[in-house]
Amino acid sequence: MDYQGFFSQHLDRLRAEGRYRVFAELERIVGAFPRARLHREGQAPRDVTVWCSNDYLAMGQHPVVVQAMREAIDAQGSGAGGTRNISGTNWLHAALERELAALHRKEAALVFTSGYVANETTLQTLGAMLPRCEIYSDAFNHASMIAGIRHSGATRRIFRHNDVAHLEELLGGADPSVPKIVAFESVYSMDGDVSPIDEICDVAHRHGAMTYLDEVHAVGMYGANGAGVAERDGVLAKVDIVQATLAKAFGVIGGYIAASAATVDFVRSCGSGFIFTTSLPPAIAAAALASVRHVTSHPELRVRHQERAATLKRKLAAAGLPVMPSTTHIVPVFVGDATLCKQASDLLLDRHNIYVQPINYPTVPRGTERLRLTPTPLHGDDEIVRLVAALRNVWQALQIGQRAAAE
Repeated sequence: MDYQGFFSQHLDRLRAEGRYRVFAELERIVGAFPRARLHREGQAPRDVTVWCSNDYLAMGQHPVVVQAMREAIDAQGSGAGGTRNISGTNWLHAALERELAALHRKEAALVFTSGYVANETTLQTLGAMLPRCEIYSDAFNHASMIAGIRHSGATRRIFRHNDVAHLEELLGGADPSVPKIVAFESVYSMDGDVSPIDEICDVAHRHGAMTYLDEVHAVGMYGANGAGVAERDGVLAKVDIVQATLAKAFGVIGGYIAASAATVDFVRSCGSGFIFTTSLPPAIAAAALASVRHVTSHPELRVRHQERAATLKRKLAAAGLPVMPSTTHIVPVFVGDATLCKQASDLLLDRHNIYVQPINYPTVPRGTERLRLTPTPLHGDDEIVRLVAALRNVWQALQIGQRAAAE
């Protein structure tokens, strides 16, 4: 087989469809967020404004977090020294897990190297080891959840997105004696919609299923203490396993689960994605711990964040731009074509020094391509005005609305 030819042909198809991904090489500037420096070969670096970062609360450059990381590096060096089982468990890992368990009002927590690994490992372990397990998965679940469910070998049943009645129907037809897990998210990151956590949990528990909630795009940003939508909605106790990240609102890297002590210990003891992975560096754990403590004790961050998102949505709508419905901090602007989406992203960067990554298939279904804006507490009024003006300019230049109407 011509391996290189196969690879090249596939990449050519991605380019022809407008789905080939080009990385923007950014240099983050401490104290200047949301500005960053764009590097391109053969060009002088230039400043751009980032409008698509998942550093939702700008904690990645917060002095408290940076200082905690710096002190840990000075005290302990760089790496953890091994897996958690073999010399790689640092006292900072344990302190972080206790903090996360308290945040979600669970007995225990377990930290992984990323949110993806946390989802994949936990769902794979539970699905594989619970005898005859069935996993009920929301149709819009993240790729990491899908991968974990598939790799578990458990029976997978997909319920329509946020459709409680469909979930009830599927569970009602199942063998009551079979172990079941209902896996879903709180905030869905591409549309910005929220699941009915209370109703889903009630249906799941009525049929003897465990509930597994991904709060990756909600933790730190919702609830009185930042524990997520489940805290905001007063249903923390109904969630059996919560999974979330340290890489978004907390601005560092890593993922975790929080649940009963027995559940967490089971995954710790049986999950290969945890057992055979070198643990997070102590400096990362220190930074995450400082960030969690700061975010949970500063609710004004959440207030400001929601205000910025609401202001941006209002100004986009007033400008006649196709902002998609969203009840959260995620602000999608509809394009509907992969090639146009990439062109719009390029024009924003080249003409206006605004960086927004195009969101195309397979991240979203074909025909729903969009620009996904993520305002933070540090995006000021002037930056919002400049973004809206730039989007209007790009929409006119590419005739995005006119083309869609003509087609």
